Amino acid sequence: MADSGLSIGQVAQRTGLSVHTLRLYEREGLLAGEVRRDGSGRRVYSAWDVEWLANCVKFRASGMPLTTIGRLAQLVREGSGNEAERLKLLREHQRHITDQLTQLHDTLELIDGKVTSYERHLAAGASGDPWQQQPRPAPEERTHRVG
Repeated sequence: MADSGLSIGQVAQRTGLSVHTLRLYEREGLLAGEVRRDGSGRRVYSAWDVEWLANCVKFRASGMPLTTIGRLAQLVREGSGNEAERLKLLREHQRHITDQLTQLHDTLELIDGKVTSYERHLAAGASGDPWQQQPRPAPEERTHRVG
């Protein structure tokens, strides 16, 4: 099948998607092109289909909704003339990813600080939970001498 295309099983192996998911993606209109069929009615995928599906895997991993992927696929199927709308969809998702990265970076800084604190705490042989507030010692009383 190398010359005429790839079987659904081969595409599943290459993309990491299950055969069930590939069928679902086709049914839901998430593919950017029509899936061809061989003489026996079996799906035959092109290298371009595999590339598109690899992008879909990345889009999904980044949190892109299936409806957005479907809209993007529809625009690609429609051909040229709608590039501005495709760009708008991608820019919206780009902003979403940028926001996620900012939140993840802030979270990583928090975790890095806590890891460092625990490492210092344990290296010093300290006991107890370093994150529980310890009672503050009473302020030293000052005696004023009247002289």
